[in-house]
Amino acid sequence: QTETTALIANAPGQKVRPGAMGKPLPGYRVALLDAEGREADEGEICLALDPRPVGLMPCYLGNPEKTAAVMAGGYYRTGDIARRDDDGYLTFVGRADDVFKASDYRISPFELESVLVEHDAVAEAAVVPSPDPLRLAVPKGFVALAPGWQPTAETASAILTHAREHLSPFKRVRRLEFADLPKTISGKIRRVELRALEAERRGGDRYDPDMRYENEYWWDDFAAGDRPLADRSQGL
Repeated sequence: QTETTALIANAPGQKVRPGAMGKPLPGYRVALLDAEGREADEGEICLALDPRPVGLMPCYLGNPEKTAAVMAGGYYRTGDIARRDDDGYLTFVGRADDVFKASDYRISPFELESVLVEHDAVAEAAVVPSPDPLRLAVPKGFVALAPGWQPTAETASAILTHAREHLSPFKRVRRLEFADLPKTISGKIRRVELRALEAERRGGDRYDPDMRYENEYWWDDFAAGDRPLADRSQGL
């Protein structure tokens, strides 16, 4: 983060744990706070302000409201979610505003996207919640294909099958759409834009279980007997 110096890392001589960011560095008191502000094994990475750490920004210039929001309750709130294991190692889960619930489970887009991009067909991926009347939301992947791959039903089936083989049942990507991914000027994928698009398409009374958009595919555990449903416009 540009607001601070490094807070968590693998210090010299520290054993590296694959997948983990490391541990809090000397001079920083890091807490994981849940939605109620209580310390937990999984929560938002927060930096105790007493004593105020060296390297932390004094404020957001010209934006006292934002400064007050991130400095509330005696902590600087990073907006990042992590989990701590029994040995004190922290693993990144995702940005607080990107994490969503599906069937009452907290889903990190970062973890699902990491699995999707391991498939040879996937150049880039973004996962967002897609409204669903049964589960409230299900994970949906927007995928930019690697060169040489076509946005066909067979490609979608291969990617969805790969995801199912590497994710827990409640984390499975159940919908997939091939698309150009919107990005910021710095090249970061704008999940917020994709999330708003999906909510606009299927939120509330706009949900239609038979509707498929161009280059969109669903995996339906019930009606399709564990096979990908066709994009009705293309026929699988």
